[in-house]
Amino acid sequence: MESGAQELRPRRMLNEKQLLEIIPVSRTTLHRMQKAGRFPRAVYVAPNRKIWFEDEIAAWQNAVDEFDPHRGRGKGRRRGSS
Repeated sequence: MESGAQELRPRRMLNEKQLLEIIPVSRTTLHRMQKAGRFPRAVYVAPNRKIWFEDEIAAWQNAVDEFDPHRGRGKGRRRGSS
């Protein structure tokens, strides 16, 4: 074994149920966020089995912390003149 060899570790995979236990959104919101590019996309590991990588979810969570808490809400949620 070479001294400079890097050990490969498998990335932890989360199914939708596991993901929704740690991300406080509904299934519909999750899919909308993915479609809008605001959440990591699922990877299909079999025709009917999709997963998310835990490290990508952790990176997304860190990015959420950097959002401006005073940002406006999504369109369609605005209050004001009609």
